Amino acid sequence: MPRNIPVGNGSLLVNFDESYQLRDIYWPHVGQQNHTTGGICRFGVWVNDRFKWLGDDGWRRKLTYQEDTLVTEVTLEHSELPVVLRCRDCVDFHRDVYLRIVEVENRSDTEQEVRLFWCMDLSINGHSVGDSAYFEPERRCLFHYKEKSWFSVHVARMVDDELACGADQWAVGVKNTRGKEGTWRDAEDGELSGHGVAQGSVDSTIGLHLKIAPGQRETGMHWFTVGVNFQEVCELSDMVCSKRPELLMERTKYYWKLWANKEAHHFACISEKLCRLYRRSLLILRTQIDNRGAILAANDFDIAAFNRDTYSYMWPRDGALVAAGLIDSGYSEVSRRFFDFCHRVITNEGFMLHKYNPDGSLASSWHGWLVDGEQELPVQEDETALVIWALWKHFKKFRDIEFVKKHYRGLVIRAANWLMEYRCPDTLLPLASWDLWEERHGVHGWTVGAVWGGLQGAANFAEAFGETVLAARYREVAARMKKAVVKHLWLDDEKRFCRSCDKGTGRKYRKDRVMDSSIIGLWYFGMFDPDDAKIVATMEALKDKLWVKTSVGGMARYESDYYHQVSSDLANVPGNPWFICTLWLAQWQIATAKISADLDQSLTLIEWCADRALESGVMAEQVDPYTNVPISVSPLTWSHATLVMTINEFLKKETELASRSNR
Repeated sequence: MPRNIPVGNGSLLVNFDESYQLRDIYWPHVGQQNHTTGGICRFGVWVNDRFKWLGDDGWRRKLTYQEDTLVTEVTLEHSELPVVLRCRDCVDFHRDVYLRIVEVENRSDTEQEVRLFWCMDLSINGHSVGDSAYFEPERRCLFHYKEKSWFSVHVARMVDDELACGADQWAVGVKNTRGKEGTWRDAEDGELSGHGVAQGSVDSTIGLHLKIAPGQRETGMHWFTVGVNFQEVCELSDMVCSKRPELLMERTKYYWKLWANKEAHHFACISEKLCRLYRRSLLILRTQIDNRGAILAANDFDIAAFNRDTYSYMWPRDGALVAAGLIDSGYSEVSRRFFDFCHRVITNEGFMLHKYNPDGSLASSWHGWLVDGEQELPVQEDETALVIWALWKHFKKFRDIEFVKKHYRGLVIRAANWLMEYRCPDTLLPLASWDLWEERHGVHGWTVGAVWGGLQGAANFAEAFGETVLAARYREVAARMKKAVVKHLWLDDEKRFCRSCDKGTGRKYRKDRVMDSSIIGLWYFGMFDPDDAKIVATMEALKDKLWVKTSVGGMARYESDYYHQVSSDLANVPGNPWFICTLWLAQWQIATAKISADLDQSLTLIEWCADRALESGVMAEQVDPYTNVPISVSPLTWSHATLVMTINEFLKKETELASRSNR
């Protein structure tokens, strides 16, 4: 189920699903320690003996954000309830506090008693063994804790312009054991037991009562704070009470408005819808980035049901591509922390491993140290190379010499030397490794293009720092690699590049002829010009073969893509359409445009993505080829970064072409 509205501040991330149920609480790192493990923290409404959870049928929901902020704007109506709820959520931009303000409107002609119930169904630190929860009577709030993870849970209402804090009802109990479902069941008659403590696998529910005159509105508030001990969460909750939730939400709104509009962009040639999605994508990107530098691929925990693992990791490749989008948009503060992270985790030998946890520790991996009986490194060379490629983009954009100086020797040169050495002596191409999609082993066009881009970036740095001999060595290796690509990846009979090759018997290399959108790596990182005849032939072939021939459209990853496969009609649906693959085609069309009119087809593809984003602006990894329903993780950080990059490239090219035509 997609995460329609994430809110966060770089250390606390809270995700809501399409029913507006709270599903994920990540803290103290974005993507690490999900304190719900994807379970449901329910929100329910009782009105004069009728009760509805937000997950029930019959709700009409509008799940959006306030413009250019990470404050939500949610409207909820149910056919059986005489009220309308207008909710706003945020995580405070500075402190680890989640806030919700609920305005309830009575649409009936009689007074209504409305009771709001929030359930905290936590599995602290990723499991429920040893959790504790209790009601604290002085503050009339709930506490959950285990080890160094504490939560305080509060409700409040306004009385004569004063904030009245404290629960009207509460219950603490066990869940998922001895036949107990949890205290949320206790709320369904509008009354909670008042039980005050439980340990083990526990949940809690807190209630707030409002009396609302006909046609009038009343406001309820809910928040929780997160910290390492009792004192810290109490300090945060006292801060909320003294500053008041609405003022904290207002300051958060203005912070994110300032952040989203940090740079002046000239959007005259694209629609207002795309302008809004551009800024929304930047904000969604920020929710997926940890304050210590890790850029997470996605934090939709539901994917764990597919393979008992998640996307909540920092792949250096994905991180570098996301950083590139942020660099193009002017967010040097975020990209600096990413490169600091990479310098901390790079090996002494000069390579990045598969993926990392947000705290910098090595993450789970399916890359082995033994392939076909031979020992090899469990690496993908593009993960190392693209960090250097992106760092050069950063330096070109911001010219922050003192920042780059500390990374030049230990990150740039160390990585470039490894890339230069980690090659096959027969082909002069990078040694075989796993492909971009992490599904097949060989020498891949994407990987070779990325390594070429990384070596060129390192050569640029070496020249800038006066090491011209070293720069020449990097460029020579890159030049030989380009010649080898033509020899080993070009298909003479089909007049296009293949996606990869691998070693067969003896020294003969077998070519993988499957059409794969990742071949764009051969031109995107600069090895070939985008309008080189070989690239043009390859891209045209990809467009013809991988475009999904249904009413949905979009580009598939590759022929017969099995991942979350929906259709066996491979002639028309080679795979599900992916946002990034569709945008890659748009990027090539932008790169090869000669006059402004040539940009029209790329704009159509960008708008294709905008039309398939959720109402909130969230974009998934892929969509159903018949229904447009999101598939796999949502939001996917890479999707939003690619949209940002594509729009930046479109705007830059439009300016260049307009200037050229006016000469």
